[in-house]
Amino acid sequence: MHDIRFHAAIAELPAAAWDALLPEPNPFVSHAFLQALESGGCIRPDWGWQAHHLSLHEGERLVAAAPLYLKGNSHGEFVFDWSWASAWERAGGDYYPKLLNGVPYSPVPGPRLLAGNGTGRLDLQRALVDAMRAECDRLGLSSVHANFLQADELAAFGDDWLARSDVQFHWHNRGYRDFADFLAALNHKKRKNIVHERRQVAASGLAVEWRPGDSLSDGEWSRVHELYEATFDMKGNHAALTSAFFARLGELGPAIQLALARDDGHIVAMALFVQGGNVLYGRYWGASVDVPGLHFELCYYRGIDYAIAQGLQRFEPGAQGEHKLARGFLPARTHSRHYLVNRDFRAAVANALADEAAAVDDYAAELAAHSPYARREAAPR
Repeated sequence: MHDIRFHAAIAELPAAAWDALLPEPNPFVSHAFLQALESGGCIRPDWGWQAHHLSLHEGERLVAAAPLYLKGNSHGEFVFDWSWASAWERAGGDYYPKLLNGVPYSPVPGPRLLAGNGTGRLDLQRALVDAMRAECDRLGLSSVHANFLQADELAAFGDDWLARSDVQFHWHNRGYRDFADFLAALNHKKRKNIVHERRQVAASGLAVEWRPGDSLSDGEWSRVHELYEATFDMKGNHAALTSAFFARLGELGPAIQLALARDDGHIVAMALFVQGGNVLYGRYWGASVDVPGLHFELCYYRGIDYAIAQGLQRFEPGAQGEHKLARGFLPARTHSRHYLVNRDFRAAVANALADEAAAVDDYAAELAAHSPYARREAAPR
């Protein structure tokens, strides 16, 4: 039997032992990234987040773990269950708090059940799942949710966990020599559009540069956060990531990369990326100027440039956005699992998810039929 423990802060767990459980170098479940969120003031009960990390020990040796949170709302998750919450509360139940196995504010597929790569990995993953369910029952919660799981983690969840899938858009490196080589793989219409957008930015007079995060000054980091925050404010949304968190990103070394646009030396737009292993992840964007094509240049084309130059296998620019398809990003499926304690409620949601799954399958098939490439390229499911 494993010793099951829960932790109110990631700092209660040793960083080296936690990171040793990662099956691959995914930056979003690294101890440093989760610690930056907590120490940067992004994980707060009044914002609906309370750390409740799960660990399994054999003696004092950490053998498995999961990033886990008590959630007082569904903000910052990107697997939307607001309708479930509304239905359960109309029926007289309390949907919140719930348990979430995921990474705050980060709709990025990756490991959620951290159990290394050993032969007993699946057994440890199942032990983590069982521990989350038992904790849900102990606390009298409505549900447990595991978001943006890796495909090889799905077997750890039993049939009483509801399956949900969605679509993101990922770019895959087919051994391109440079950006021109990538463009040559697209059909004529898509290639012409991208060339036009890049020329618009080049003609704007803005100076665009690529910078590693640890090369930015404190003032530059402050400006990057200011642009991120202003973008949320402009849309009437809450910018949950603090300036303290952004400052801590600069301490994560080469994992953080940025594309910056300057006007007369002043940063007027930015796109922030996180690199882990052979993957580049697009995360945050902000701009104080409205220049045609600038968003695509910083968020997509500079990222593709960098991925090709570094020999990276994949570039995941973030959640949603059909416009990514026209720019070389192909549909990829994401996966989540959900345990609802009440059987009748679970059955009702399962029926709704069956309809949703059929719609998502149709949507993915429709997207696949409109590949931007001159020759059809299939993305991994």
